[in-house]
Amino acid sequence: MQEGLKASDRAGCFSDVAGVILAGGKSSRYGRNKSFVEVEGIPLIQRVIDVLEDIFQEIIIITNSPERYSHLGLPMYEDIIKGLGPIGGIYTGLMRMGPERGLFVACDMPFLNRSLIIHMVKSIDNFNAIVPRMGWKIEALHSIYSKSCIPHIRALIDKGQYQIMRLFDMVETRFIEQEEIERFDPDLRSFININYPDDLKILIKNSRGNQI
Repeated sequence: MQEGLKASDRAGCFSDVAGVILAGGKSSRYGRNKSFVEVEGIPLIQRVIDVLEDIFQEIIIITNSPERYSHLGLPMYEDIIKGLGPIGGIYTGLMRMGPERGLFVACDMPFLNRSLIIHMVKSIDNFNAIVPRMGWKIEALHSIYSKSCIPHIRALIDKGQYQIMRLFDMVETRFIEQEEIERFDPDLRSFININYPDDLKILIKNSRGNQI
């Protein structure tokens, strides 16, 4: 975002969908806070923000460590119910965001694809969730959710069922299939995330010669 430019003044941004970044993980597999691990000199979470701020007027971060992210200058919210994992972050984001719908992404996805995200937003229609799917693999942390999902998610939480995948049988879900995804992201790089230090090494090695 340009300095001094209000979100509402940015051209081409959606006001009816929020960008929600989930940064509540403990990064136990990585060994330290991976949000600030750098790829080509840019922290992972900043790479996510750089894409989202070009698309959405409202961007929020869901984190239980707000002091670590305060320098980013974005609204932050702690989990309403802590210790639930991603479903808790999605529930909190839906409760706290302003717009009716939000694109929820993890903080460690360095190759978010602007064109794919915009396609997903334009595919909302009357669906409650827009979810990429490649065969059996569902990308629940690169998905759009509506506030209409809140009571269903709360029902799952109250039953002790913390797998967000269960939601998709409870609401009107539009799956974005692999062939459709590949029109915008032929190498499916959007869904790459960093869990271990070796993941980053492999990522950098494979990205040489390609634009990061």
